[in-house]
Amino acid sequence: MIDSLLAISVVGGFLLGICSGLTPGLHTNNFAAMLLALSPAFLGLGLDPFDLAAAILAASVAHTFLDIVPSIFIGAPDADTALAVLPGHEMMLDGRGIEAVRLSALGSASSVLVALVLIVPLSLLFGIFYEPFMSHIGLILLSIAFLMILTERGRVIEGQGSFVHLKYKFFALALFLTSGYLGLFAFGHQDLARSPLGLEPEVLLPLLGGLFGASMLLISLASNAEIPDQKETEFSLPARTIARSAFLGGLAGSLVAWVPGVTPAVATVVTRLGSEGSDREFLVSVSGVNTANALFTLVALLVVGRPRSGAAVAIEELVALDGRLLLVMVTIVLGVSILSYIATIRAGMVAAKVVKNLNYRRLCIGVLAFLTAMTFGFTGLFGLFLYFVSTVVGLVAPFAGIRKTHVMGVLMLPLLAIYL
Repeated sequence: MIDSLLAISVVGGFLLGICSGLTPGLHTNNFAAMLLALSPAFLGLGLDPFDLAAAILAASVAHTFLDIVPSIFIGAPDADTALAVLPGHEMMLDGRGIEAVRLSALGSASSVLVALVLIVPLSLLFGIFYEPFMSHIGLILLSIAFLMILTERGRVIEGQGSFVHLKYKFFALALFLTSGYLGLFAFGHQDLARSPLGLEPEVLLPLLGGLFGASMLLISLASNAEIPDQKETEFSLPARTIARSAFLGGLAGSLVAWVPGVTPAVATVVTRLGSEGSDREFLVSVSGVNTANALFTLVALLVVGRPRSGAAVAIEELVALDGRLLLVMVTIVLGVSILSYIATIRAGMVAAKVVKNLNYRRLCIGVLAFLTAMTFGFTGLFGLFLYFVSTVVGLVAPFAGIRKTHVMGVLMLPLLAIYL
């Protein structure tokens, strides 16, 4: 018999996840922390701790589906959708925003299936080789950075010469190091970030908001871009391509769950290397990273006893996870994923109609003002300084003609400094 209170909690968490996912710039970890802070009030209403943990899990899964919608149609990323903004927003400007949402929803849903297949082998693998793996994580991250730069070939322009790719590799290395030193400075001085509203400061907000959000919006303003009619185009990716992209997303999501300090944005770089340059493939992969991570963090919590996400931390505070509870939570993830897939597509269709009726220039200015105000509200004057510098750095890639993934040095170089 299904526990009615548990079902209500899951549905409630699902609805909250829709709201948080559609809020530009709101990260699922921050939302999970808010729900955990409110847990005494919920428990006072008669909720069981597991019911509340299930609601937080449902909210985090739904959030990973829905957060792509503001990223595509507004260009306002959170820490996990930063790289997805690039192909998704460009597709929206080509009138294919609904297609981008469909691809993202497919990536998130299929990554759950991939995660289910990988749970047992990865649990056995990391259960045995976790410590040896961690001892080499610095070299693994260095290899990823090396491959990012090595595979950069820049714009293909007739008559450039056979050695022009070396110029683009140099640009890529310079951008990686510049953003990396910016990250080292930001994380080394994050105690200077003070919220005037008494909120918990997070330097990732100004860094990624400037690198991916503000810089893209400024380019849109400078080019006088307009939102075209959004066609309900169908994508025609081969099943094999979808399977490969979903596998990459699921595997990258597992990396985030098992390895401390590796964020979804860093793991996403791996999917970019395996996507053969196709924006549609990449969008499927990058969307799968965060959803697969929501499931794998539960497994990692049980196997190695270390939470790797805000939702996992909240769940650990509420219940003692065991095999039986994990099975129930996996079932919740599956059910919420189905509902979230449907909700994401519907939200994308509604967003396509709403955004079309707005003045895009005013929308860009409004979102820029929102990102700036949110940066100041969470991180104060120091955050505004990081936001300004990050915006300038974020403008380099499009003008240099190289991939913007190289600005992920902002996270990778600080991690290399820790693990090497």
